[in-house]
Amino acid sequence: REAASRVMEPNPGVASSPSNLQASSTAIGCRRFSRFRPCIDLHAGKVKQIVGSTLTDDPDRPPVENFVASRSAAEFGALYRDSQLQGGHIIMLGPGNEEAALAALAAYPSGLQVGGGINPQNAARYLDAGASHVIVTSYVFRDGHLD
Repeated sequence: REAASRVMEPNPGVASSPSNLQASSTAIGCRRFSRFRPCIDLHAGKVKQIVGSTLTDDPDRPPVENFVASRSAAEFGALYRDSQLQGGHIIMLGPGNEEAALAALAAYPSGLQVGGGINPQNAARYLDAGASHVIVTSYVFRDGHLD
């Protein structure tokens, strides 16, 4: 009975707004909230959804695209800012995405993280441009191992 009346709160210390929380109920009646975390995946300077296993470094094998947005990365950044969506990120999938990433960061300063090719030489550029955090996964892992 206690579980049925419990409400699971979002992460402490993270600001919440109705626009990015969605209530759901479990079988025992416990309410919990799911947080929508927006994402801007960039490939060749465009916002896209790509079938993950099809993205390679081979220029003769372009990735399979599920969706290519007509809006720019900056427009998505502004949309996420205006909707007060927090904790989102920009992922640069390969080269040619820096300008679009910087435009999205300018549209939502301190509201988006950025990743994809981030390293000690360029991290400050993205933080100075408004990234709340930088994602360094590809820098710290080599061949599936922590470098």
